[in-house]
Amino acid sequence: MVDLRQSTPAPSSEVPPWPVFVQHILAVLSREPELPRRILREKVLDASGISAEARAERIPSGYLRASNRVDWAITHLSKAGYVHAVRRGVQAITDAGREWYANNPQGVSDYSEANRVFKAFWPEKAEATSAAIPAEEVVGEVGGTPTEQVEVGIEELNSEVAEDLLQRLQSSDPEFFEGSVVDLLLAMGYGGTEQRGRRIGGSGDGGVDGVIDQDALGLEQVYVQAKRYATGNSVGREAVQAFIGALHGRGAQRGVFITTSDFTKHAKEYAGSVPTRVVLIGGAQLVRLMLRYKVGVQVKETYLVYSVDEDYFAELA
Repeated sequence: MVDLRQSTPAPSSEVPPWPVFVQHILAVLSREPELPRRILREKVLDASGISAEARAERIPSGYLRASNRVDWAITHLSKAGYVHAVRRGVQAITDAGREWYANNPQGVSDYSEANRVFKAFWPEKAEATSAAIPAEEVVGEVGGTPTEQVEVGIEELNSEVAEDLLQRLQSSDPEFFEGSVVDLLLAMGYGGTEQRGRRIGGSGDGGVDGVIDQDALGLEQVYVQAKRYATGNSVGREAVQAFIGALHGRGAQRGVFITTSDFTKHAKEYAGSVPTRVVLIGGAQLVRLMLRYKVGVQVKETYLVYSVDEDYFAELA
């Protein structure tokens, strides 16, 4: 399956699971009568001692992972009646929350403990899932918050599509693949609003398969080379060197070399060592870009996630 993450896998997250933040939320609110959620979140993250790098981690949608997990912990505490919103965006601890924290100063450390504490406050969810899902997963799977779980599921589905897309490109005829590459670059914004790009591959193509005009007069051009190689058959330095030679022959300074496989280490090193600017795009990155810019794919399903409209209720208050 095609990995839709960046080519270098991200390390395991340093952000602890959301149950770990329960203790810190109650501790902070025990010391301060009420806090805006943003400030509460910052104080909780300070108390947890996680690094600046961990705080900067983002989930695929762009949300900060640590903030998302703190918010989910607040949601569970609110459902249990241990914290509440005194007004829009401002949290405070309740008497029940103070009592529970006094009896459980260590908080909860994992999903199993969180299930024991919070399961009773999600009766509908627990009842609906008890037949098919282990009890420890009722209040949050090891994979993270519900937001993270949804994004992981979507990423897995898109990875299957990406694999299919890559196989189709590898088995397509050269003309189709070259045209697809030009379509992608146009979708990415190269060629301007007039979509000034064309395939020029074929016999006598001079070592390039497409060209993108960056301006109406064609004074700025980006040339494209497209190679359909099977996975595992990487493009070597010689092919990259030949493409750069073709660029020099056209007086060009920029080019994009795209393949359905990958590039060897020597090919990448060579492309980075010459003054001519050449971007190398391998198969995994190619299908990521095609999904992102909706080239060769279409949206199958749209899932809506709702939140309460605070402005609506503020007007009624």
